[in-house]
Amino acid sequence: MEISAASASLTSSGLVPRLLPPLFYPPQARTTSCAPFSSAKLISPPHRRIPPSPCLADQSASTGVNVVDSDPIDAVKRKAIDISPQLKGASIFLVGINNHIKTNLGKLLAESLRYYYFDSDKLIAEAAGGNTSVQALKEADEMAFKESETEVLKQLSSMGRLVVCAGDGAVQSLTNLALLRHGISIWIDVPLEIAAKGDDPFSSEPSPELYEALKANYEKSRKGYDTADAVISLERIATKLGWEDLETVTSEELALELVVQVLKEIEKLTRVKKMMEEASRPF
Repeated sequence: MEISAASASLTSSGLVPRLLPPLFYPPQARTTSCAPFSSAKLISPPHRRIPPSPCLADQSASTGVNVVDSDPIDAVKRKAIDISPQLKGASIFLVGINNHIKTNLGKLLAESLRYYYFDSDKLIAEAAGGNTSVQALKEADEMAFKESETEVLKQLSSMGRLVVCAGDGAVQSLTNLALLRHGISIWIDVPLEIAAKGDDPFSSEPSPELYEALKANYEKSRKGYDTADAVISLERIATKLGWEDLETVTSEELALELVVQVLKEIEKLTRVKKMMEEASRPF
C-alpha cells in the first residue's frame, strides 16, 4: 500500500466499519448495559487446567478470590462476574510498554469479565495493510499516524465492555488521555529489561535494540502513564510474593496473578466512585 493511500485510509471516516464492524458487537457491547453477554466469543477459553499456585493462594484473603480451587481460573472468573455489575459496562484500558505479559493479561482479563479484547496498535496496522506499511507511514507522515491513533482510540472509547491494550500513543497527547477517561485506565508497569525479551519474557537475555526502543518510548510516555487510575507493578508483585527469579514462574501463573491484582484495583475504584456519588446526593 502506498504511504498516501495508507494515510487516507487511516484518517478517513471509513475507518469505523473497516476496523470495528458491527458484526463483532452485539447491542450490549456498544452500550454500557450489563445485560447478559452474547454466546459469540472472540477469545477462546483455555483448555488446559492450571494447578493451584502457592503464590496465588496467599492472595485469597486480600482479594476475595478463592484461588485455592480445583481450577484457579474458574475462581477468578467468578470474582470477575461479581465485580462486573459494579463496572456498569465501563471499558478497561491497559496502558504501559507493549509486551507479551501485558497482552496475556488483557486477553485473560477480557475473558474473565466476558468483555471483548482489542489491541489498538494491531487495529492501526490492519488498516494500513500490515506492520511494515504502518511503520513506513509512521516514518513518512508522523502526524497522519498520530491522527490514526486518536481515531482508533475514539472509536474504542465510544463503546462499552472492552478490554483494550492501548499503544504508547494513547498517553502521548491530551486528546487521547481525555478519551481514556471514558473508561478505567490501568498502567501495567513491566520492567524494561523484561519487556525487551519480546514474546519470550523469560528468555535469558533481552534484546539491546528492543530495550533502547522501549526505553525511548517509556521516556515519552511516562507522564501519561502517571495519569492512569491505577498502577499494577510487576516488580512490586514479585517482591511481595517472593518471586526472586521470574523464570520459575509460569506465564499462566503470572497472567493469573496480574488479573487478580487488576480485579482488586477495579473493585477498589468502583467502590470509591460509588461513595463519591452517594456523598454528592442532596440530603
